Amino acid sequence: MDSNGGVDELLTELQSLKDSKLDIEARISVLEAQLQQIQSKQHPNQKGSSDCSNGGSESGHDLTPDMIYRYSRQLLLPSFGVQGQSNLLKSSILVIGAGGLGSPALLYLAACGVGRLGMVDHDVVELNNLHRQIIHGEAYIGRSKVESAAAACRSINSTIEIVEHKEALRTSNALEIVSKYDIVIDATDNAPSRYMISDCCVLLGKPLVSGAALGLEGQLAVYNYNGGPCYRCLFPTPPPTTACQRCSDSGVLGVVPGVIGCLQALEAIKVASLVGEPLSGRMLLFDALSARIRIVKIRGRSSLCEACGDNATVTHQKFQHFDYEKFTQSPLSAAPLKLKLLTADSRISSKEYDEVVKKGEAHILIDVRPSHHYKIVSLPKSTNIPLANLEDRLPEISSELKRKGIHDAPDAGIYVVCRRGNDSQRAVQLLHKMGFTSAKDIVGGLESWAHDVDQRFPTY
Repeated sequence: MDSNGGVDELLTELQSLKDSKLDIEARISVLEAQLQQIQSKQHPNQKGSSDCSNGGSESGHDLTPDMIYRYSRQLLLPSFGVQGQSNLLKSSILVIGAGGLGSPALLYLAACGVGRLGMVDHDVVELNNLHRQIIHGEAYIGRSKVESAAAACRSINSTIEIVEHKEALRTSNALEIVSKYDIVIDATDNAPSRYMISDCCVLLGKPLVSGAALGLEGQLAVYNYNGGPCYRCLFPTPPPTTACQRCSDSGVLGVVPGVIGCLQALEAIKVASLVGEPLSGRMLLFDALSARIRIVKIRGRSSLCEACGDNATVTHQKFQHFDYEKFTQSPLSAAPLKLKLLTADSRISSKEYDEVVKKGEAHILIDVRPSHHYKIVSLPKSTNIPLANLEDRLPEISSELKRKGIHDAPDAGIYVVCRRGNDSQRAVQLLHKMGFTSAKDIVGGLESWAHDVDQRFPTY
């Protein structure tokens, strides 16, 4: 047997067995949960084998001995106790997004005993999710996030009802899905979703726990609760698209969304159990680097708000036909932005650039990514000049051309690359204006190089 062929066969069989194991474990979790629900309906008052074990009816509550033992550390809290736990078990919470924020929120909500826990997400688990999306494991890479999250929640608590919504939340299905729950947690990461979810919660009268995390900072607030403001009250006009960054573009330290997600779970538990003072009319701001948490007062409900104001214009019908992407000028999907700023003759594919390198054609390659990106990975013999500094460092390009014996001719070999092919186009536009008319950008950037030329080249 060929050694490589043998390894491939073993890896294939191993992966097949792992997939089968996951399917079996997930099915076991589902069946256990179904069995628990059937048994609780058939024997609603059965709490033990003798009268001595009946903690419920004798004490004026309906907690079974297993519930008392499972949730005992919560029951011991004077401010929470039996009533808080009973309220929690009767509540239903929907978590929209099973990513960095949704992961810890879902785990804690399942563990603490929310009666019915729903989760919405259409995405699949990827390797670069795992540093922050702690509900998922390596075995679920390539599979549904909702499927993975549901299995994790059932493994923690098989006694609660888990509802899976393996779909994207859109105006066409939001009202139907959200209407089935008491409380909503927004664990998404884009502006259109925030406005859409908030408007939906206002229309249906649902409290909304909204969180955000990016880089080393996070924030949290509770909207549409007990006469408090909704998201539109605070932000009637969407922020500029430059302010709407995502983790995939700007990065995030994994623990930061973990902290915010835990706090979202806490706020939802407070609302569901009728305990404590939820963050309505206030916003929590978290700075991980300085280890500071600030609580700031935010404006109250606005009478002029289009969603919840005295003359609100957002109706069920308008909501279902409203274009939130157009309203916010940003996409709902997490797909990277693909700009088209240049004509075809000012661009070159990664395969074509590879031919330039192989033929040994004299040229220079300018990498316009920020310096901390450049340190992650770069193409050989490239020069890092971040886009923000390009105009000030044009003399370096002229010097590099002269050093390589390339004159400022119309066909001088100047190629520009970035991560995805957007900033490189902006750079080429600037170079053309400054007289470097032969400059071309590499379409799709380093991601295209990794996909079309060198599959071993790291992506991030």
